[in-house]
Amino acid sequence: MKKFLPHEYSAPIWRSILEFDLIEENDKILIGLSGGKDSMFLTYALSIIRQYAPIHFDLAAVTIDPMFTANFDITALERFCRELDIPFFTEQVNIASAIAEAGNKSPCFTCAFFRRGAINRIAKEKGFNKIAYAHHHDDAVETFYMELLYSGQLKTFLPKTYLDRTGLTLIRPLLYFREAQLAQSPSLHDYMPVASPCPYNGKTKRQEIKELLAEMEKSNPGLYTHLASAMRAKETAELWPAAPTREELKAKHMAFWRKGKPK
Repeated sequence: MKKFLPHEYSAPIWRSILEFDLIEENDKILIGLSGGKDSMFLTYALSIIRQYAPIHFDLAAVTIDPMFTANFDITALERFCRELDIPFFTEQVNIASAIAEAGNKSPCFTCAFFRRGAINRIAKEKGFNKIAYAHHHDDAVETFYMELLYSGQLKTFLPKTYLDRTGLTLIRPLLYFREAQLAQSPSLHDYMPVASPCPYNGKTKRQEIKELLAEMEKSNPGLYTHLASAMRAKETAELWPAAPTREELKAKHMAFWRKGKPK
């Protein structure tokens, strides 16, 4: 494979690496390779970054077979990694069965829980200290909006997250890419993404949010930019104080009424 990463694709990934300190000397990074366009680009891009970076770091990729189908073919992914000189691992995890047993719980939550758990375990067993995921800017903004609507929290996933329990660090080098840009990425010139075996693909809450944002942008073209700005920490945020606990509120109540009593 002739590897090439134009400036418009190398600059955003370098910005993420430098701004958030994502990659350090002698890191051993395991890439979560689902076979979709985003994770294929991440694998491709990091293989090139590794060649020209002033520091040394190792790469490998792992694909989890969620066992949604009996014929999840990883042949193309194995070849893709081999031509990039990246070790490739794979493991079956019966996520289909876990979703069925979870009942009314969100299938996406169950899938993510078991998939992340398997990747973390593999990373620890094989001596990696970091895991790279291919979440992009649209993912971050959609997550921010979903958290606001469905959990009442102003939060999204971070560019870099240290996991205390495992000692692993999660990194997301694609956070300065829009989804549409990744769809045209150089990694897809010779290799087509592997079709998702997920039976819920396109029928999730995230897809609903994606479509809702697209619809609202028609009448408010600045909506996406404003959401992206809002998810950045800043000193100018004007939010209510945190809700007091029952004990704190009781103490305030008692202190207030004591003030009016004769000494």
